[in-house]
Amino acid sequence: MIPFVNAVWAIYRKDLAVWQHNPGILIATIISPLLFFLLLTVEVGAVGLSPVALVTLDTGASGIQMQQIFHQADVFRITDASTEQAQVLLNHLDVAAVITIPADFTARFQAHESSPIVLALNNLNLDFVNDIRRAVPDAITQFYTAQGSASPIKVTMQETDLRHRDVGLLAFMVLPIIVMMLTINGMLTNGTMAASEWETNRIKETLLAPVARSAIIVGKVLAGFTTTFLLGVVVLSFGDLLGWTQPQGIHIVISLLMIALIALFSTGLGVALGAALQRVQPVLIASALLAFGLFMLAGGISVLAFEPAWIQTIAAFSPLTYGVHALEQAVFYSSSDQFVRDVLVMSLSSLVALWLGVLMLQRRIVS
Repeated sequence: MIPFVNAVWAIYRKDLAVWQHNPGILIATIISPLLFFLLLTVEVGAVGLSPVALVTLDTGASGIQMQQIFHQADVFRITDASTEQAQVLLNHLDVAAVITIPADFTARFQAHESSPIVLALNNLNLDFVNDIRRAVPDAITQFYTAQGSASPIKVTMQETDLRHRDVGLLAFMVLPIIVMMLTINGMLTNGTMAASEWETNRIKETLLAPVARSAIIVGKVLAGFTTTFLLGVVVLSFGDLLGWTQPQGIHIVISLLMIALIALFSTGLGVALGAALQRVQPVLIASALLAFGLFMLAGGISVLAFEPAWIQTIAAFSPLTYGVHALEQAVFYSSSDQFVRDVLVMSLSSLVALWLGVLMLQRRIVS
């Protein structure tokens, strides 16, 4: 047993040393998710709030209240402007719409007369247009709700949230990005290192050593798991500092467990890819495509529950779908919803991936 442990330790230290002295692997691991995250940041900034010009012609109490409700709606990116300024902004595509509160809004409201809010839309982009079309009536409804018993239109609003907190779109995207980074690192690091050893014939030196072949396999898998798991912990901690990923209590342990299972899963796939392809270039391409495909199926750029049924059906066979779900429940909502299912799927998937990695490694070693 002692020689076996010593051999595992030697292989483990050697692979870690190779990883440390090859910064290109770490850069390749981080740069793709980082660029994707930066792209999402720009996208969220562009579509998160609809840019509109607000023209308030009424200085009465109701007009000012309506103006404040539009500002507090947390739906618009508002620029207060005069009628002329708003038209220039709309013509230059600086805003997607102009909302005008008419000069007689207060007087008409107090007289219980119709006083329409004027909305001028540029229908260049249907996404912006539909958001604004829904948001303006909602703001008007809030105005009438705020009047209470004095409102000529009786409106009562009651909201019941399914979750105890609201998660911003950018923060919601952080966990899939972390999972993508873990998957790329596990497959790319282990795959390229394993393929490089066969490509340069360095594997022969390891095979000539008087150690059990199983010790070689265990050492390599442990080294890949360590680097991938530590990367996940570092990124999760960084997200905690920024206020994006802040699991509490036992859910910290759950989050670390899921990161460990995802690390095992990607490590096994990486070892299998490296042993099967035996060339660095094909491994780089295959690992990137596979990681991105799994990331997309796990709801990487959207909420999976709102996707078409056929995508949800395919995603049900992706292990990362369950890993992302468990992380979201633990990190964002302090919930254990379907935790047992997620752990079982990720555990079995990790074992299958490791088995594939060990199988391919053993076959190549024997051959």
